[in-house]
Amino acid sequence: MATLRVPPGRAGRLWLRHRLDTAQRGSDLLERKLRILREDLQRLQAQALAARREWQDAVAEAETWLLRADLVAGARSLTLVTNPLADVSVHWTTTMGVYHPAKGTCTVAAVVPAIPGSSALVLAGVVYQRAAAAAVRHAVAEAAVARLTTEVSTTAQRVRALRHRWIPRLAEALARTEFELEELERAEAVRRLRASS
Repeated sequence: MATLRVPPGRAGRLWLRHRLDTAQRGSDLLERKLRILREDLQRLQAQALAARREWQDAVAEAETWLLRADLVAGARSLTLVTNPLADVSVHWTTTMGVYHPAKGTCTVAAVVPAIPGSSALVLAGVVYQRAAAAAVRHAVAEAAVARLTTEVSTTAQRVRALRHRWIPRLAEALARTEFELEELERAEAVRRLRASS
């Protein structure tokens, strides 16, 4: 660690007091930020878990309907289905200075079966649309969790650095400076007392 370059005398005491107050206020603010981020992270982790379950359930259901459609209409009919494109949009937000995705939407055009009357294929398409939307929600939640996890880690590291290193160093330097100033004042008082007698 680099040594503190404290100005000499009373200016040094003021300098150290100011730095110590600033470090303590910064630490308090970072701890508040950390508390808020952790609460939001827990909420997002729960959302990500729910989105993962929803996505997995939708995929399982879609695969079941796809198998039924294959059995009813045949594999060739699956290749004749129009391939709709998905339109995905992600909305972003900020939590305590952390920019992260907040909401994702996915819109998929309806599946048009090549063979009329294949309701299993239509239902598979509908369920795959739901699965795609759930996948987007899951991806958004996981991305938000990743960003907030990184920020929680970084903020916790900053709090530890302030609380366990920087603030104790400043407090020690302040105590040492105040002791030195008291010694100088005592010595000066003794000199004045001797000079006056």
